[in-house]
Amino acid sequence: MRASATDRHEMPRALVEPTLVAYRSAGIGVFGMVMRFAGMPLEKIALFMNSSQVSGSHQFSQALRLTFKEGYLAPYRVVGPASIVAWLMQYSVMGAAFQTCDHALSTVLGVNPVWYGEQLMLPPEKSSRSIDYHFKASLKTALSPILAAAVESNVSNRAEVQRYFGKQMFPKVEAKLNLSPVARAAGPAFLPNMGRNWIMCQTTFLLTPITYRQFFPQEHKTKTSLFWYGLGMNIFVGNVAAITQQALWGRTLDFAAKNGHINYASIVKEGLQKEGTAAFFTGPKWFSRVLMNAPAQGVLPWFYNEVLPLGESTVLSALKFFVYDPVLKEYQEAKETTKQATSPLSRST
Repeated sequence: MRASATDRHEMPRALVEPTLVAYRSAGIGVFGMVMRFAGMPLEKIALFMNSSQVSGSHQFSQALRLTFKEGYLAPYRVVGPASIVAWLMQYSVMGAAFQTCDHALSTVLGVNPVWYGEQLMLPPEKSSRSIDYHFKASLKTALSPILAAAVESNVSNRAEVQRYFGKQMFPKVEAKLNLSPVARAAGPAFLPNMGRNWIMCQTTFLLTPITYRQFFPQEHKTKTSLFWYGLGMNIFVGNVAAITQQALWGRTLDFAAKNGHINYASIVKEGLQKEGTAAFFTGPKWFSRVLMNAPAQGVLPWFYNEVLPLGESTVLSALKFFVYDPVLKEYQEAKETTKQATSPLSRST
């Protein structure tokens, strides 16, 4: 097992861990922002594919025509400053929220955090822990992605809705809905957006690293295999489930624009009556979702576990040189000296 960052840089864990969370979160944010902007045409195709604006045969062709109806650069013209900030925040907040929830719940419940970085390359863990431990670990595993998805959707959903309708139409739909301040900040169709993010967060940060370490053949564990394994989990597991929530999100927005309110029961009933299960899942819908999501989210487990760790030592060295040594080290040593001087053992001697 590798030495911890705390051991290598001789700084308090309470300083090291928040720094690494911030570094990883910022890295995820920049990565996600660049990949999502580059893939805007794919996103618009997926949004149209998973709405009620396309139906019947040749749905992919219909979505292509709608996407490029106003020119080849039309998908990029719906991107405003809010979307750029939202992408940066969405991915960085997703990473920060999951790491924070995972570490906080692990500390409270007395279980280990999810595996990260080089830990994925270790042999499968053979645990002989108690039933109580496994129950607590399962509880943490269930709660962490829910909390992270809720935070992520609070940051991203409103900007996603703006990209769906366009900067001119979105204010009109929003005014028609007459939302409360809280609902307005979250954006329309918040629940299916959160459901989709919960599925993808769970796939990226839990299912991929856990199943890779425990079940992937040890002799084939490499950076390359982790890249393709994460991509495969995204395409064939995460997106297969997430497409249902993406379709519900698009249909909810169409329903809201038409009727001036949202009623999920009516939306689902209407979709099933008109198109059956094809309203929420078809091969083309899944394929369009994969085109949009896989380049960014599909390779995120590889980026998170293999690329980001490469910069951790540099980040901690900078922290030590610019912050800890000149500012905090003397205070920390004085605190330790005072603690030792006032301990019962010191007084007895």
